[in-house]
Amino acid sequence: MSSSIRVLLTDDHEIILDSLSLLLSRIEGVEVIGTLNDSRQVVNFLHENEVDILLTDMDMPLLNGINLTLQVRQQFPQIKVLMLTVSEDADKIREAFRAGISGYVMKRAGKAELEKAIKTLARGEKYFSESVMTQLMALPVDTIRPSDEAPAPITPLTDREIEIIKLVAQELSTNAIADKLFISPGTVETHRHNILRKLGVKNSIGIIKYAVKHGLL
Repeated sequence: MSSSIRVLLTDDHEIILDSLSLLLSRIEGVEVIGTLNDSRQVVNFLHENEVDILLTDMDMPLLNGINLTLQVRQQFPQIKVLMLTVSEDADKIREAFRAGISGYVMKRAGKAELEKAIKTLARGEKYFSESVMTQLMALPVDTIRPSDEAPAPITPLTDREIEIIKLVAQELSTNAIADKLFISPGTVETHRHNILRKLGVKNSIGIIKYAVKHGLL
């Protein structure tokens, strides 16, 4: 990855593309390398340009954000997809999650949240607006597992793993958890990997849902 986070924007409304491009140009470390108002052009663009994050709308004519995400994730698995949309519909959120998005942000979000989302995805993590997280928390884990991910059997958790689950649910970073438990960040990541495997989930959202369901919070 280059020093800048390379972002491709796609939306069927030119005024939104122009506004987003202007807004992102004011964020240090972010470079808009293209804007497309036809989502069918995205794959060709990605074949010819290096992109870190695709920022796309959900509801677009001809090729919607869900199907676009499926195409991009299949051909360019290293590219993170950030959905920027007005939809808070639970079914659409679930579809987007299963398609393989890395983030979901509402169009009413301000510059600060959009910057946070982009930089979170660039670190290899996921980001969801608070209202979207609320919707995800209400859905069964199996319904939001990415479609190519098979469930894993749940095996007993250790006391340390339960500690880490509680801290993950508090949105503490790996380093913060390490400091709190007086262990190394690498050890935290090992525990986190084991937790994900045991619970059969892919990310922190699944961990948080487990914590809520089992009264760990």
